[in-house]
Amino acid sequence: MKHLKVMLEYFYPWTNSAGFYYAREQGWYKDAGLDVEFTVYDPQRGDTLAYLARGEADFGIFPSNRLLVQRERQPVVVGVAAINHRGMETVQTVRSTGIRRPADLSGKRVALNPTPRGMAMIRQLVSADGGDPDSIIVVDSGSRELTPDDIAAGEADATFGSYWAWEILMDTAVPEEERIVWPVDEIGAPPYHSYLLGTQVEKTIQDPETVRAFLAATERGYQALVADPLLAAPIYERIIPFFPAQLVERSLPLIASTWLHNGIWGVQRTELIEPYSEWLADHGILQDRNGWKTAYSNDFLSKENER
Repeated sequence: MKHLKVMLEYFYPWTNSAGFYYAREQGWYKDAGLDVEFTVYDPQRGDTLAYLARGEADFGIFPSNRLLVQRERQPVVVGVAAINHRGMETVQTVRSTGIRRPADLSGKRVALNPTPRGMAMIRQLVSADGGDPDSIIVVDSGSRELTPDDIAAGEADATFGSYWAWEILMDTAVPEEERIVWPVDEIGAPPYHSYLLGTQVEKTIQDPETVRAFLAATERGYQALVADPLLAAPIYERIIPFFPAQLVERSLPLIASTWLHNGIWGVQRTELIEPYSEWLADHGILQDRNGWKTAYSNDFLSKENER
């Protein structure tokens, strides 16, 4: 059995990784001769991409924009499959703030992690609705996702970042009818793959069969859950028992809707990657507008996915 360490994309496992866990539970990795371990990163030592670049993980899940940025400095990681086919971030607020549309964020306090990409995104969303992006008051919330309760308590007027298939579903004291949530890809964000799965370029050269075997088993896991998302719910009672079962059960069908495109899993789509790369370059986040061309490969997916 070949041991593989797979690093997830967040501080803890959440429902976006369900296909991996389900494939392991069904024995599909074992059938391929693979002993798969799932882990999360220590923020003090960097994110998933940093671990992959150092060779401290075999595969990992990461935001597509971060891969493009990393490859300009260190082109050692390559995307080998898409996990999500749309953006999952939201802008959220509560009715007591008086905000009713993205333009109303002008002059308001917006909590977010003020990375270059985050700042560019919230500015675009406000501008696209006719607001003044220069008047936004940024509240640096770091990696913390403020809740509707935090907004109601006056910590900020709105937030950017929480996922419509996860944090937005969490319990809050603010009644549903008092909450306002806008998925960013419905209010002017460019289309993009939220997360990709990748490995070292060297691994694709030295051991392509392991890459193919790992992706084939993973695809089986995701395809099975698209057909019946709640099959994964019992797994999460074991790996994140500190979250309510109801949250997981609400999240799984929603997140599953992002895993396929035209019924196909894993294909990294030029029509999502190219314009997103150009948008990142337009905002000074990337220097090379064409770096995306070597940042990913679909060559290791199952033959049925080739196009």
